[in-house]
Amino acid sequence: MLAAIQPGSTFKDNLQQLPPIDGVARIDLVDAQGAVVASIENQPGKQGSLAVYQYLGQAFGGLDARAAEHGLDLFAEHTADARGRPGAHPNIDRLLAIVAGDAPLRIDVIAADG
Repeated sequence: MLAAIQPGSTFKDNLQQLPPIDGVARIDLVDAQGAVVASIENQPGKQGSLAVYQYLGQAFGGLDARAAEHGLDLFAEHTADARGRPGAHPNIDRLLAIVAGDAPLRIDVIAADG
């Protein structure tokens, strides 16, 4: 497992500390029954979330309340925006829900082909 990074004040700064996402096709979030409840694709507009979730899986071994709280710190200014606009940032909304008591999720990193 990775050591947890110390989040800075902006998402851009925090992204620069995260491991690269080269070779990752997507991340699947899996519930306790083994069902994929969400996926984050490696595509423009989602790569920041992909990097955060990949890192949370590496640093915490899954997505529990502690990992979700750290993820909210990494999203920095976007977390405040998500709190004010539910639904605008679904990947942050998921972290907020887990912090609020939703069940933990497994983070599966799916490698890109070839």
